[in-house]
Amino acid sequence: MGLWALLPSWVSATLLLALTALPSALAANSSGRWWGIVNIASSTNLLTDSKSLQLVLEPSLQLLSRKQRRLIRQNPGILHSVSGGLQSAVRECKWQFRNRRWNCPTAPGPHLFGKIVNRGCRETAFIFAITSAGVTHSVARSCSEGSIESCTCDYRRRGPGGPDWHWGGCSDNIDFGRLFGREFVDSGEKGRDLRFLMNLHNNEAGRTTVFSEMRQECKCHGMSGSCTVRTCWMRLPTLRAVGDVLRDRFDGASRVLYGNRGNNRASRAELLRLEPEDPAHKPPSPQDLVYFEKSPNFCTYSGRLGTAGTAGRACNSSSPALDGCELLCCGRGHRTRTQRVTERCNCTFHWCCHVSCRNCTHTRVLHECL
Repeated sequence: MGLWALLPSWVSATLLLALTALPSALAANSSGRWWGIVNIASSTNLLTDSKSLQLVLEPSLQLLSRKQRRLIRQNPGILHSVSGGLQSAVRECKWQFRNRRWNCPTAPGPHLFGKIVNRGCRETAFIFAITSAGVTHSVARSCSEGSIESCTCDYRRRGPGGPDWHWGGCSDNIDFGRLFGREFVDSGEKGRDLRFLMNLHNNEAGRTTVFSEMRQECKCHGMSGSCTVRTCWMRLPTLRAVGDVLRDRFDGASRVLYGNRGNNRASRAELLRLEPEDPAHKPPSPQDLVYFEKSPNFCTYSGRLGTAGTAGRACNSSSPALDGCELLCCGRGHRTRTQRVTERCNCTFHWCCHVSCRNCTHTRVLHECL
């Protein structure tokens, strides 16, 4: 399972977060069952109540594990950070796949991402990775902003860093974000099957990508604007940068299976490892996404697989890429229609203080898959 209780699903009997802005999410455990972020809100079982987040906390509902509830209590303010990270992750997923056959669709109901998360395919790997990354990113940033009582900026980097610069400022607390994310997101994962290992690996890949993409930022100090000395700190990447990396990892994801050491005396821990399905390939790195099941083609509607198909999707008639009508429409062809659109144009700012615009009407050509 996974953050799914919150959104996608990070394992076990898990986190059912009722995000009123995001009606539901998922959660999966090693037995293959999935729990959704249900749209439940009652004054008797809400830990917190806001416009953007409502967390179902009634223990009898078994929506959050005991460890997850304890982590929330121990870190006042962190629940809003987790919620914000999950919502950002969903938006990023939709952006990264907006021009592909699978465009990260979501829907109201108990399963935010639909039945795709029941499969051990690439798309599920990306969902787990981006949501794990979103929580780590949001929590680390919230620490440096002072939104969480139990953490602050990362002040461990101090003193000279080079001949003309030194460490200072407020570094984003990526270590706290990774540690909390690992404890919170992974805590629901139970079992020792291939799906369990896949989920844990992709969760960690998301967190590792946030860490590896951090960059040093500096501020200059000196007389008359000179830069004789610089103060530097570590800054998180944007979630868009993280999403770009994970999308590339999605395209190059490794198909895996259980490792077999061929040694009956090998410990259980040694046996629980992933190996590439093709022996000629290298083992997956900590940042690689992994999967073990082939993806559907997503071309046509299937209630059994939970795929909506691409009929009616907008496509680019002049593009040979994935967003082109030939590939996106799966060879079925496309229709072309025109649409008259009125938009504000030729806007002028007047002192002080208003903007006047004209209304311009033009014809837009749209192409849609059959």
